[in-house]
Amino acid sequence: MLTNSRRRSQPHETKDYERDLTWIKPSFLWMMYRCGWATKEGQETVLAVEITREGFEWALRHACLSHYDRDVHPDRAAWQRELKRSPARVQWDPERDVRLEALPYRSLQLGLSGEAARRYADEWIVSVRDVTPLARRVHGLVRDGELTAAQRLLPREAPYPAEPGGELLGHLCP
Repeated sequence: MLTNSRRRSQPHETKDYERDLTWIKPSFLWMMYRCGWATKEGQETVLAVEITREGFEWALRHACLSHYDRDVHPDRAAWQRELKRSPARVQWDPERDVRLEALPYRSLQLGLSGEAARRYADEWIVSVRDVTPLARRVHGLVRDGELTAAQRLLPREAPYPAEPGGELLGHLCP
């Protein structure tokens, strides 16, 4: 999701993506939970950004968990060092159903900063589509209790073909 960002008065100022995290949220319904069906202030527009598989996998390989986990990190200090070095971070949040209620499994959220955010902005983006009308249409059906009709409109999503203990996710899963 992209929102309006402040304008810069100086051309040499640090770009937002070099300072802040840019989050990739691969799940439509998780995004709807986050932006309140495109009704939260500053989040009234929802954009679907398609990126290259190579870019997504580069970010995963260079990511660390956004939180300390004793099953993944030898100690908190090691995690903090990794967090400072990593241009990407991963957090696992509960997936959502069409009512935006938590499901018993989690979806990956991928935060980009520094080099990863620059690559995202300059190299990885394939297309950008405004899905705000879809969000509002699905939300209206959910409000009216037409859950089956709402589910038919949802974008097709499939689990990413990566093994939890494999090369891409092994360092990100307890």
